[in-house]
Amino acid sequence: MNKIFQMLSGFFSKSEYDLSGDYFKNEFKKSENNVLLDVRTPAEHNNASLPSALHIDFLDPSFSSSVGKLRKDKNYFVFCRSGSRSASAVSMMRKMGFEAFNLVGGIGAWPA
Repeated sequence: MNKIFQMLSGFFSKSEYDLSGDYFKNEFKKSENNVLLDVRTPAEHNNASLPSALHIDFLDPSFSSSVGKLRKDKNYFVFCRSGSRSASAVSMMRKMGFEAFNLVGGIGAWPA
C-alpha cells in the first residue's frame, strides 16, 4: 500500500516542484549542476542518506542563513524523511531565488 501511495503522490503533486521518486532521481542524474540536499536532522542523516548528499538540517535555526550561502547557479533536489520538511525547504528556497525540487514521499521514495 505504501508504494502505491508514493507512486500516486507523484502524479497528484501539490506543485510542479514536487517530484515522484523515479522522476526526481532521473532529473537529478541529468546534470552535474544538480545537488542533492538532505534537510533531515543530523541523527536521521547519520543513520542513512543518499550518496553525495549535502546536509543542512531544516529544523536548525540557521537553516535559512546556511541555504543563503549556497550557489544559486545550481539546481537543488531536496529530500527529508517523508517529504514534508523538504516541501517547506523547497518553498523557502524558491522564494530566495533557488531552483529547487522536492522528493514526494521522502527518502523512502528514492528508487533502489
